[in-house]
Amino acid sequence: MIRFVLGVEDLADTRFALSPLGETMESLRVLRDPGRYALQLPWRRDALRRLTGVDTTLLMALVGDRHAIPDHLTPRPEAFAPAFDDQLAAARAAPPARVRRDLLAVHAPGPPPAALADAESGDDARVARLNDAICDELRRYWHIAVRPHWPQIRLVLEADMTYRARRLATGGARALFAGMHPNLRFDDGVLHIDKMIGRHTVHAAGRGLLLVPSAFAHKPAPPVSPDEPPLLVYPSRGVATLWRPAEDPRDIGGTGGGALVALLGAPRARLLGMLGEPLPTVEIARRLSVTPSAVSQHLKILHAAGLLARARDGRHMLYRRSPLGDRLTDPHREPAPEPPTCSNKRDMC
Repeated sequence: MIRFVLGVEDLADTRFALSPLGETMESLRVLRDPGRYALQLPWRRDALRRLTGVDTTLLMALVGDRHAIPDHLTPRPEAFAPAFDDQLAAARAAPPARVRRDLLAVHAPGPPPAALADAESGDDARVARLNDAICDELRRYWHIAVRPHWPQIRLVLEADMTYRARRLATGGARALFAGMHPNLRFDDGVLHIDKMIGRHTVHAAGRGLLLVPSAFAHKPAPPVSPDEPPLLVYPSRGVATLWRPAEDPRDIGGTGGGALVALLGAPRARLLGMLGEPLPTVEIARRLSVTPSAVSQHLKILHAAGLLARARDGRHMLYRRSPLGDRLTDPHREPAPEPPTCSNKRDMC
């Protein structure tokens, strides 16, 4: 078990970020052990078809037998959405001593595989050359396997962050972590992360906590080293929608789906069915494989009819079902209390 001891200031400084390099590293776990990643199998099949010319032996060596990955190749995001090349430059600039420590820690207590043999060398120049080779292959792999999907992945991750932020605002830290993964437990200012390789406690001591959603993680993943600041990669909601066809509107609401289609029409019934959580227009359009303009008019009509609530979040307008929309999609649902009158632009109204 790994524990993060979080003070009041650390909880106040809890924030979310994206990590394209982190996602690239997480995806290597999917390639190595597909049995743990049923939702990502369509991505894996597509990636394997296109990895010609990539040194997969070297990349697979970056994942340990217990699925650990090197900390220096998952650098802490310094901004909300850093560029892949910026993160890779930080990984490439890691001191040889840290590269050596992180590569060996992934495979401890055993020796590293042959592809990483230079990590055992006391020659810093050899370790630096190995790190350069790793970064070169990661960049090639990113462009082939992850970057083509990154715009869609990012939308899913941002939708997850919106949901988590709402949980934090309405239920506090305990509600945030309780709904994130069964391996997480927040109690008396301490975040417990179960079923980890490490057995250590990290005191945040004013450094805050960084939460990074991932489309490729199957469980929470803190840094391997106890010397790293508190950071937690966790499985994002909505990953199944990345590689799954949109739901048939006739299946919405059980036996009432056909009636809902007859009442609203198939496009609007499908929209209403998928908006049980806040989603931006661009993500809705992605899931339906249409343009944003094609769904905007339907969204406006459903909102005008009182079936959807909406709120602006930065550059996105988020839509989700209203209590009336919930009742229409599921007639057996208990009536929800009417939402309060909107007081600011972030309220759902």
